[in-house]
Amino acid sequence: ALYVVNVERNGKIIYTWKGNQRNTHIGLYDLQTKQNEHLYMFEKDLHIISCSVNNERTLLAVSFCQYTEEERASQLLQSVSKYLTLLIEIHPINNVRVLKAVDSSVRVQFLYPVEGRNSSTESRLLLVSEDKYIEQFDIHVVAEEEHKVVIQKSGQLPRAKVVDDLVWAQWDMMEQRLFYVVPKESKSTLRCVQFYPDENFNSILESHLDITVNDTQLKLVNFGYDSCQDPDVASKSLNLQVFTSKAGGLCVCCSLASDIPHEIMYSIYFLHKGYNKTFTVSLERTESHQLKEVAFMNLDYYVAAYLPGQFLHLLNIQHPDLLCYSLFLTGEDARIDTLQNCSIRSPWVSAALDCEAGSLYDVSISESALLQFLQKSKRDCERLAALHCALLYFQHTEDLEMQIIRWISEHMSTCYSFDPIQEFIIASLYCRMCPETQNLDKLLPYTSLHDWIGVVPGVICATDIISLPVLEFQNSKGFWEKLNSNLESVKYAEPHLHYQSNVLRKEWRNLSEEVRSILFGLLLFSFCDFCLFTNQREERKTTAYLRNIFENAKKYVLVSIVFTLLVPLFEEEDYQQQLLMGLMVAQLKDHLMRHLQYVGKKKIDQIVLDYVANLLNLVHRIMKEVWRRYQLHSCVFCFDERGSAGEFAVFHIMSRILEAANGMCMPLPPGFHTLHLGLGVRCLPLHTLLHYIDNGVLQLTETCVRKLLKDLDDTEKNEKLKFSIVMRLPEALGQKVRQYWDHPINANLIARKYVKLLLEKLGNRQCSRPIPERLSVPVEFLPLNYLTNVLAEIENQGVHPCEKQDHVNARFVEETALKHTMTLLGLKYS
Repeated sequence: ALYVVNVERNGKIIYTWKGNQRNTHIGLYDLQTKQNEHLYMFEKDLHIISCSVNNERTLLAVSFCQYTEEERASQLLQSVSKYLTLLIEIHPINNVRVLKAVDSSVRVQFLYPVEGRNSSTESRLLLVSEDKYIEQFDIHVVAEEEHKVVIQKSGQLPRAKVVDDLVWAQWDMMEQRLFYVVPKESKSTLRCVQFYPDENFNSILESHLDITVNDTQLKLVNFGYDSCQDPDVASKSLNLQVFTSKAGGLCVCCSLASDIPHEIMYSIYFLHKGYNKTFTVSLERTESHQLKEVAFMNLDYYVAAYLPGQFLHLLNIQHPDLLCYSLFLTGEDARIDTLQNCSIRSPWVSAALDCEAGSLYDVSISESALLQFLQKSKRDCERLAALHCALLYFQHTEDLEMQIIRWISEHMSTCYSFDPIQEFIIASLYCRMCPETQNLDKLLPYTSLHDWIGVVPGVICATDIISLPVLEFQNSKGFWEKLNSNLESVKYAEPHLHYQSNVLRKEWRNLSEEVRSILFGLLLFSFCDFCLFTNQREERKTTAYLRNIFENAKKYVLVSIVFTLLVPLFEEEDYQQQLLMGLMVAQLKDHLMRHLQYVGKKKIDQIVLDYVANLLNLVHRIMKEVWRRYQLHSCVFCFDERGSAGEFAVFHIMSRILEAANGMCMPLPPGFHTLHLGLGVRCLPLHTLLHYIDNGVLQLTETCVRKLLKDLDDTEKNEKLKFSIVMRLPEALGQKVRQYWDHPINANLIARKYVKLLLEKLGNRQCSRPIPERLSVPVEFLPLNYLTNVLAEIENQGVHPCEKQDHVNARFVEETALKHTMTLLGLKYS
């Protein structure tokens, strides 16, 4: 059988096997080329403990046990060391040098230079002793005849002490880092040594952990994999692993002892966040002998806590604050067929090594299995965790988005503690935007939730604040720079760095009222009067400020979304949505400029543009998928037929989109409210439609109301609908669209509004305008004569509320009044 004994930085796997003559062979497997290479053979049966080969494959370090305790007792080999550590020249196979011959176990590990570096004449070897120290050997080699490579010096090899008095150590072969723990009074201290290609190394991190360690046994992680390790020794040593992520996450995972039967405890120290979470899991129906320690695996975005046959806990590294973003699986959902042992190590991201079986596996979250789990989940905590994982862990594809949108449309009414539409939009924006710019992930929101009061069944979580790690580095890029950035964010109260819509909502409400009054003023006054009107207002809320807001919004609409014929969204002007979009642009720019000044204004403008564009496109994407699912046509905007069941379903989904947008203070694409109102007219009974309008669920838009007034004939039912709509129109909108309904009721309303507005604005006006014609035929009805004369005199003073409707004047009021009176008297008007 083959057994994996080590994995090198370049991804090459060292393994051993026994030959026919019980010889012990050492081989090397290249994951990239899928090629095997025979390195060395011992002509006897040996128990290999540790093995490592240098980058040039010219030197091989091997540590092995020469005999068992039983063999030593039976053969009286008192003077022979139990463990032997050798350095072997293998290019070609030549000299063998003894590095250690002791009774304590030794592990070996060659250091590797950066990828792509040419061959070197010097190799460095770490030697880790069970006596709790680590030293580094410097080995110089020279090339002799026929390409033979041999060690240059025949005497003692130069060596340097790296660390001593440690109780636990872990090797990170990909980044050439050594994590180790030393006992310090009642607590433990985690430190890290970074090895550099220039042959230097230095201590770069220190963090205090509230972990009690057993200092009698040294625990080593990723310094080779001993498949024959004594289980009693392994159980007494510290079960701890350190995981890092590409985003600068640093986690310490530790399995804890519990005094309660059938209870498992483990802690995750999120050092990059400044807190520790301790989980207590109650197991059901299990035998005591089956209980073993939790195994931990690194999946980059997640840390997996795994107890075979019991549970699989996927803990979110990047956003660990809310428990609902971590996925806790039990039963068949938690089963990993190939990993049924607890002696599992994660040598690098998305890899798992079964130390008992000596087998190495690629480990990742299955997209199809996750979507199946999302479909069948009944609890909100499971749905939210699965949705968050699907949106932020996997690369966005059109098929994945389609399946998630379909699930949202089917389950939006059964999610009680969160809004799936909000989560989809915010998480999708976060996933699309953050990879483009460093530190943007700390400034944009990643969730719609501010807290989580739910529980995960069977899991108890306790959170403790811990001290932040101390970093000591200069001009270091990559992981350490990102970790330092994360720690700085924690120091400056990270939750407050994320963009929030609270201020936006307040500003939008205030300015909406002001814009509404300004638009109404535009309908009442001439241009010079309007200028006088606006100059009396506060300077910040004058036309210049608002003009800038609206110009920003129009620019973003034009460049951010392309409408298809599939969904009939109308490119119309919606001043409220444009105002909201312009305010979001302004506030998001200010927010990013405060924290990303080094990026530059041009780059921030592009980030904001992309953010708003993606936001509008996501809403349009939802609409597109829903439209396609219910097979609606682009010509549903006819009011002479009732809506189908599919249209009603789409109307309900659009209502939920509107609710989600209002909750996040998020702009909607142009034409959304028109389409929503059109579907409402087709699908809802009149009393329900009016209730939705009165409560702000449906908003009256010029496009929809104009089409409704023009297309519907004046039957009794339609007249009731039109009259109900016209009576609810805002003043500014009513002035625009009432002219499209040629009906006595509407004419009466227009005349009444005109008289009311004209009398309200009675006063001295200096603006001169042409005096309208006097009434050609005087009417012998004194009250009406008096009213029309008063109105005409006011018009002569330059006050005209309906400048854009020239036919609405004192003459129109007179004719409308006569028609209405004749109708009431049952007489025919000629």
